[in-house]
Amino acid sequence: MSTSTSSTATPGVVIAATSSGSGKTTIATGLLRALSTRATVAPFKVGPDYIDPGYHGLATGTVGRNLDAVMCQGLIGSLYAHGSAGADIGVVEGVMGLFDGRITASAGQSSEAEVGLAVGSTAAVAAELGMPVILVVDVRGMSQSVGALVRGFLTQDTAVHIAGVILNKVGTPRHAAVCTAAVEALGVPVLGAIPRVDHIEVPSRHLGLVTAGELGEAEAAVARMGDIVEEHVDVEAILRLAYCRWRGRPWDPQEAIAQARARESEAAPDTQPAPQTAGGPGALLHPSPVIAMTAGPAFSFTYAEHTELLAAAGATVVTFDPLVDDLPECDGLIIPGGFPEEHVEALSGRKDLTAHIRTRIADGMPVHAECAGLLWLLGSLDDHAMLGVIETTGAMSQRLTLGYREAVSLHDSVLYRAGQRVVGHEFHHTALASQTAPDFTPAWGWKGWDGTPKAEGFIGPGGAGNIHASYLHVHPAAVPEAIVRFMDACAKQ
Repeated sequence: MSTSTSSTATPGVVIAATSSGSGKTTIATGLLRALSTRATVAPFKVGPDYIDPGYHGLATGTVGRNLDAVMCQGLIGSLYAHGSAGADIGVVEGVMGLFDGRITASAGQSSEAEVGLAVGSTAAVAAELGMPVILVVDVRGMSQSVGALVRGFLTQDTAVHIAGVILNKVGTPRHAAVCTAAVEALGVPVLGAIPRVDHIEVPSRHLGLVTAGELGEAEAAVARMGDIVEEHVDVEAILRLAYCRWRGRPWDPQEAIAQARARESEAAPDTQPAPQTAGGPGALLHPSPVIAMTAGPAFSFTYAEHTELLAAAGATVVTFDPLVDDLPECDGLIIPGGFPEEHVEALSGRKDLTAHIRTRIADGMPVHAECAGLLWLLGSLDDHAMLGVIETTGAMSQRLTLGYREAVSLHDSVLYRAGQRVVGHEFHHTALASQTAPDFTPAWGWKGWDGTPKAEGFIGPGGAGNIHASYLHVHPAAVPEAIVRFMDACAKQ
C-alpha cells in the first residue's frame, strides 16, 4: 500500500476554449509536441474521450490519460498526481466550452444550491486542481468584440483563473494586433496568435477523430501542429505560467485494489477472501491469471488505469489485434471500445479466431465487452457475421447516442454485484435490433430524461454468466471492485 504523504502535484496548465470547434484539440496537441522538446510532459483530457489522449501520447511519448469528474467524482486530483508523477509539466485539454458540463434534471432552475461550476466541466476540473487556464478563442468574424467575449469568461466564476489567451484563426497581422489589444486591455496576456492554416487537422469520422493507432499520417499531422505552435505561441511563457495548487496523495492502483477487495469481502461475508501473498495488497496466491485485451485499429478505447489495476490485482495483461492476431493463451478476455464498424469485413473473415473464442466462451472464460466489444459478440454487424455469441444484430444508425448514465447492475456478473450503482457513459452511432437475446439477461437499468426505465446490456449465457457486455463505458478507477470480481472469476479458469 502506498505510504506517500500529501504533496503538491506537478505544475500544469489547462487548455480550454470558448466553444467546441475553436481549435482547442489542434492547439493542445501542438503545444504538447512543442513542450515535449523542452520537458517531460504528462497529457490529460477532460471527460470520457478516448481519441484525443491517443494523439496526446503520440505528441509527447508519454501516456495520455482522462480526468472525468462525472465518472470519477472525488478522484480528479489524485488521478492527476498519479498520471503526472515524474513529469515536469502537465497539460490538461478541456472539453467543449470552458464552462460547459453535465446537464442535470434541475438545470435551468434558480435555486442558490445549484449555482456553481457545472459538473465535469473544464472549469470545474481547473478549479479542483487549482490550475491556470489558457483560453483558446476563434476570432474569425470579430475584432474588438473579442475583448467583450473574454471579459465574460474572466468574470464568470472567481474559482477559475484565466492566465492567458491564444487567438486562433486570425486573418492578417493587423487583425491579430487589434484582437491582442482588446484582450490585453483586460490585463490578460495574449500568448499566441495562430493564423488560419489549412490541412493541419487530423481526419474525422462519425464519432470524432480517426484514432492515432490507425492513422498512417498521424505523426506528420502531430509534427505539423507542433511546428505551428512553435512559430506562433510563446511556449516558454506557458512553461512559466504552470502551477497546480492541489495537495493530496496520488491515486495508487495497489491501494485501490486492496480497498476494493476488502469491500468485496464485506459485501459477501460468507465468501472466503482470496489468499494473500507478499506480492502486494490484494494480490492472489495462485499464478497470475493472464488477461487478453484486444487492441489495434478496431479496439483501442481503454483507460490507462485499467491495465494498472489489473496488474495491481495480479494479472498478466497481453494485448492482441483481432484483425491479424490469434487469441493468446489466457484466463479471461477484455474487449474495449473502438471502431469495429470500420473493420467489419476483416473481423468477419477471421473464422479461426471466431471459432477459438466461441469455444473458450463455451468453456466458461470470463469476458468483459464494452461498446465495440458488445458489437463484436453479436450475430452480425452491418450484415457481416461477428462472433455470434449474443443472438441479436447491430447496424450503423443515423442517431448518435451520447451521454452519462446513472446505472444500477440488475444481476450478479463477473464484474458487478446486483444492485451496485455506477456512473457510466454511452457514445455510439450503432443500434441493436433487440435489447434482449436468448440465454442472456439485462446488465444495466437506468432512467431516461423523461423518467422511463431503460434496460441495457447482456449478462450470460445462462447460469454460467461469464459474459458482461454493454454499450456503457465505466472508468475502472471509479469501480475497482469490478477488477477484483473479474480477476477472481479468471482465477477459477
